[in-house]
Amino acid sequence: MRSLTLHPTGLTLRPNTARVLIRPFIPGDTARVVHIIGRALALSDAEVEEQLAAVTEDFGNRHLNLQTFWRRHFEMVKHHVFSGRPLSETRQLFIGALFSGEYALESAALFNPSIVAHPDQSGVEEGALRFILSLRATGEGHISSIEFRAGVITAGYGIELEEPSRFVTAPQLNPNPTYRKTIFLHKLMEMGFENEWSEAVMKSLGEAFTLSELENAMRRASQGSGPLPREVQRTTECVRWLAESNYEVHFEGSMAVSERIIFPVSSNESNGMEDARFVRFVEDDGYVRYYATYTAYNGRAILPQLLETDDFLNFRALTLNGRAVQNKGMAFFPRRLGGCYAMISRQDDENLFLMYSDNPHFWSEPKLLRRPSQAWETVKIGNCGSPVETKAGWLVITHGVGPMRKYSIGAILLDLEDPSKVIGELREPLLQAVGIEREGYVPNVVYTCGALIHRDRLILPYGIGDTITTIATIDLDELLRALTPVG
Repeated sequence: MRSLTLHPTGLTLRPNTARVLIRPFIPGDTARVVHIIGRALALSDAEVEEQLAAVTEDFGNRHLNLQTFWRRHFEMVKHHVFSGRPLSETRQLFIGALFSGEYALESAALFNPSIVAHPDQSGVEEGALRFILSLRATGEGHISSIEFRAGVITAGYGIELEEPSRFVTAPQLNPNPTYRKTIFLHKLMEMGFENEWSEAVMKSLGEAFTLSELENAMRRASQGSGPLPREVQRTTECVRWLAESNYEVHFEGSMAVSERIIFPVSSNESNGMEDARFVRFVEDDGYVRYYATYTAYNGRAILPQLLETDDFLNFRALTLNGRAVQNKGMAFFPRRLGGCYAMISRQDDENLFLMYSDNPHFWSEPKLLRRPSQAWETVKIGNCGSPVETKAGWLVITHGVGPMRKYSIGAILLDLEDPSKVIGELREPLLQAVGIEREGYVPNVVYTCGALIHRDRLILPYGIGDTITTIATIDLDELLRALTPVG
């Protein structure tokens, strides 16, 4: 193999313990919640005002819209308030503060990036490109969330990142999201909850329905039948879990890109949203939408999920459906192929697969694409993000795991017209952890969740040791020439 030249940019993104998010801090024991509220109600008005002023002074410069979160968290516990008298705004805010806490969302690691062109390219100089970088942030308890950075690739291939804001904010959750019946029905069938009760619920709903309409339909289906059979109770729990797992969140347009944090919402991702692989997807009619597959983790099991956004302000989180929705590392091709959506995946935690679908939410029939073939990927291989289109074929950045669980980054090339054909591969790693880069939260790991081609360069952000992130660039023609023909 020809020796490849990686051009480091010198940029390093490190965890910053000062970036803290306000989260609910509500005990699971109802009695404790009541006791805390009771002690807050026992304070005099003067004491409450004094305490609220003190906590505002203590935390006011660490957050934007501090009182908004206190109000939100008061609403979460107000049904436990046993006082018959109305509460002042000050006391409500104080109670909200009692059930709030800071979470340093990137205190442990900031890694596994993906990069896409920014939806807004206005004002960018000729030959440059504005981009959005997604990052996996990990904090206390190894809970992962999704962060963003904005930057520009200059005409001379320099990388300029916007200075991240001191502040971080989770999005507002839509309390009454809209669902698609086809997705709901398919997932219920897949999970074995298709029965007379669920059929009655679904029949009464339109092709698109809201959470409130779903709740009303479930109440109607359960009325007048006495105690619900165990099968119906389990189906009810499944429907509510499915509704919780398909949610909508929104950021204010004035919020800087680096302030936007997607923190776990549903129970299936309660322990983390891991390794989002963003892709700028262009439909046949030219419409652009961004998709990201990510791994939802609840502390016991993993589940592939999907994010959709047009603007990085409004996001929909959706369950993926079908028997091929397994394991980690699903990544979209950036356009349809032969009228179908296409995906690179790794169902068996060992080999690369290719699959097609006429719907981005339903996946089945994966076909084996490539097995591990080099010594440095003997344990397993996977993709490192979405395939990138070049004149020579679909460039897939891969990762391989070899002896001593060492992760390396490689590449393969797929036929442009028939991606089931592997036509080129790197016999040696494109990138390995060496020297100080071997050390980290997880040693001997380099990893990325998506690269970008800008003009004649591959822009490759990657994580080191599951701890920090850097960015390198590679001459595209040089990389393509280094691929050894296959077949």
